[in-house]
Amino acid sequence: MGRIASIETTVSSAGVWEILADGWRYASWVVGASRIREVDRTWPQVGSRIHHSVGLWPLVLDDSTEVKSVQSERELVLRARAWLFGKAEITLTLEPTGSGGTRITMAEHVVEGPYALVPDVVQEELVLPRNQECLKRLALIAEGVTV
Repeated sequence: MGRIASIETTVSSAGVWEILADGWRYASWVVGASRIREVDRTWPQVGSRIHHSVGLWPLVLDDSTEVKSVQSERELVLRARAWLFGKAEITLTLEPTGSGGTRITMAEHVVEGPYALVPDVVQEELVLPRNQECLKRLALIAEGVTV
């Protein structure tokens, strides 16, 4: 079985959710997102989007990420294009810990396109390093650490 990225932070689920609910901060914790062009004013409601760019200049591509489902302070499910890979579904889950902090998990699977045929266990292993870095950045931002 593959591994899903997770991290624990001392920040409450509400504090972590505050970062996720601010679409303008997306590029600060998502590896590969280079800038935010626009955030729908209804973010993070279902159907709302963050319009961002991916890559490094001068090879920057415009992209968007859409909210597929949301449970405030608990779970955010996003649909993002993965360019050559198809479309990916990303699930961020916030689980309160006994100490007042939060365990954050991030699962990502290609759900559309040629790479959707790759078994989930293989996909999880391939995205694990990137997703661990995303969660590390998210936790540091929530904790108020300057990165």
